[in-house]
Amino acid sequence: MELKQIVEIGKCLSNQTRIEILEWLKNPEANFSINHLDISNNIGVCVGTIQEKSGLSQSTISIYLGNMERCGLLKMTKNGKWSYFSRNEEVIEEFLKEIQNKL
Repeated sequence: MELKQIVEIGKCLSNQTRIEILEWLKNPEANFSINHLDISNNIGVCVGTIQEKSGLSQSTISIYLGNMERCGLLKMTKNGKWSYFSRNEEVIEEFLKEIQNKL
């Protein structure tokens, strides 16, 4: 993992709501209504559902999710007009290992 990506992930993690989103997505079945998940295809949680749980505006959550996807923390899957997000466990694990090695 390049240092630039480590820094970008660190920026994403400097926000309470973004950390909460990662926590919620770690166990989506426990944190979201089953009606708002597409777990049959294992593609994640709909943006609107994440927004509703956060209590923040759609535009704010869209920015947060976009930033988290760009730095690699989340994966986004389109299904028709809907966007679903899930954790990118490989990148999260690599980030944690890099932080442990560097610090």
